[in-house]
Amino acid sequence: MKKKSGFWLLTGTVAVLGLLSFTPAQAYAGEAETIKDGVYIGNIDVGGMTRDEAAAAVDAYVEEMDRAVLTLSVGEKSIEVTGDELGVTFSDMSLIDEAMDVGRSGNLIKRYKDKKDLEHGNKVIELRFAADHDKVTELLTEESDNLDQEAVDNSLTRKDGEFVFVQGEQGIVVNVEESAAVIETFVREEWDGTAAEIELVAEVSEPRGDAEELSKITDLLGGYTTNYKSSNANRVHNIALAADLIDGTILYPGDEFSVADAIGPLDASMGYKLAGAYENGQTVQSYGGGVCQVSTTLYNAVILAELEVTERFNHSMTVDYVKASMDAAIAGDYKDLCFKNNLDTPIYIEGYTVGKDLYFNIYGEENRPENRVVTYESEVISRQDPGVQFVATGDPVGHLAVAQGGRVGYQARLWKVVTVDGVEQSREIFNKSTYKSTPKIVNVGTATGDANVAAAIGAAIATGDEATVYAAVAPYTANASAILNPTPPTPPATPETPVVPEAPADGSQPPAGQ
Repeated sequence: MKKKSGFWLLTGTVAVLGLLSFTPAQAYAGEAETIKDGVYIGNIDVGGMTRDEAAAAVDAYVEEMDRAVLTLSVGEKSIEVTGDELGVTFSDMSLIDEAMDVGRSGNLIKRYKDKKDLEHGNKVIELRFAADHDKVTELLTEESDNLDQEAVDNSLTRKDGEFVFVQGEQGIVVNVEESAAVIETFVREEWDGTAAEIELVAEVSEPRGDAEELSKITDLLGGYTTNYKSSNANRVHNIALAADLIDGTILYPGDEFSVADAIGPLDASMGYKLAGAYENGQTVQSYGGGVCQVSTTLYNAVILAELEVTERFNHSMTVDYVKASMDAAIAGDYKDLCFKNNLDTPIYIEGYTVGKDLYFNIYGEENRPENRVVTYESEVISRQDPGVQFVATGDPVGHLAVAQGGRVGYQARLWKVVTVDGVEQSREIFNKSTYKSTPKIVNVGTATGDANVAAAIGAAIATGDEATVYAAVAPYTANASAILNPTPPTPPATPETPVVPEAPADGSQPPAGQ
């Protein structure tokens, strides 16, 4: 009996081994080539589908994922992107074979397990996608302006002559490489193809300055004022607008300031109006006309504070609100006033208007000796007479009209003078400036029925000589002398020393421009 029993065990084992060696084709010969019911690829129910039908269903699902929206967020900012923009792809079609094989491939034990799994629930084959690394990093780089949050430094505001601390904000900068890795991992391991939000990796920067550091801003380091009483309404508006854009600026040690960047662009979109400005030796109407008086006034406050001037240009012609070499022009992208805070502590720039006076004050921590005084002196080195240019017109003989006033040309320089207890310690050339001369243009009428008179006036104009032209037109006009011989122009004049706004008798401060 023992031998018989042993034989039965042996033959039973062989039978089982024989079953385990059967192929799916042998076991399921004649079955339709469709996937078992209850089989899913990801979220896709492929049960009952043929191989081609399952492949088409996966392709359609991938197309939907390309249109699915993912929200990439950092701090309070976010952007929405599609799967297509991230370069999401799926190419592992072996999952179709895996679905086809459920319940029909492998040994008897595996097939039996698949059958039982399907009886108790669905069989889900994980569907994985991949995001294109280059596309993800390129997208994050391009969207940096929409995602990054620039830190807002702690600052001050000036109210009723007192400084008030203003809390800044943290800055957030997206770490492109680490954020790309987060996105790629999410797409590969977690994403189910529906809308989702991904938190990006960012680096936080704290605002500069604190209440203690900014509390050191108490002293007036340099102040200057200019007047624009002859300006029209548009020029007055432009000056006030530009001053207000600069007012309240804080520069930390090492910071550089550009006036053009602070007040620009000089166009209607910024609220500027048309007013007179220099262009190619002439006065033309330009948006922002008058802002050069803002940069000039600030320039004089800056040099009195002895900040480092890194860029300054004089005007092409002299201006009437400061002496020669004390101006600072702003023009297009080729003339700017730039300076740097070369001190060890922050500075505060105050700019405002009162009536038609423009003020700029630089506040900080005064470390210069009280008995040391800095002043600047303008010196005209040479002068170039503008002359007169006559232009023949079709107006009647005897007609004279000034089309453009003349401006004297100058070579000038600015001296920096330092005194201690009233005794001059140093005198050095601070800058040099060249101003073009522009001729006075006079239109001369030549229309007459007398050919001899017309020829005589034409010949006089051709000489370019004032006396000759005057002699030719004098019989036909009574104002030739006044037009041709006006009061000679004089160099621009302002007080020798900068004007610092004084506090009213009641102790209050002049009103701020904002």
